[in-house]
Amino acid sequence: MQKVIRLLLFIISTGLVSSFNEPAKEKINWINMKQLNELYYNDPKPILIDVYTDWCGWCKEMDRTTYVNSKLAAYVNKHYYAVKLNAESPDSMLFNKKGYGYDARNKSNELAAFLLFRRMEFPTTVFLSAIDAQPAPLSGYLKAKEMEAPLKYFGEAANRKQTFVEFNRGVKKQW
Repeated sequence: MQKVIRLLLFIISTGLVSSFNEPAKEKINWINMKQLNELYYNDPKPILIDVYTDWCGWCKEMDRTTYVNSKLAAYVNKHYYAVKLNAESPDSMLFNKKGYGYDARNKSNELAAFLLFRRMEFPTTVFLSAIDAQPAPLSGYLKAKEMEAPLKYFGEAANRKQTFVEFNRGVKKQW
């Protein structure tokens, strides 16, 4: 009986130790607008902006389910600057060397209104191939597998060579 107990303890303890050695799930390295302005001009790469509000349930759901996908997070960290933007932030922000403030009448940040073409729907994921490129907003809750094609489209600069429809036909989905 003693041998059985020792064997069970050994198996349990090695299982616990090995679980501590598993690599941590990759998380998206979110930055703010100030950090984007500091980083982008030294090392330009595409930009992903998660436009959200504090009251938006689907925004929280994307944080809880979509943005925690390891493959998505690894891809975003490698190919993008990932920015979180509260659409109702009263803070003044600088983006592409232009200042944006708070619009009290519409209760929204002017930068969010600019990026979303004034269609204030949340959540909205905005893709920019460059800081001075036209924003490509994609509104609504998206699963990781639904974000794969647009992420790769802008992340691999395919938007310079073909339409999204053409790209989407040939993209190999892996998430």
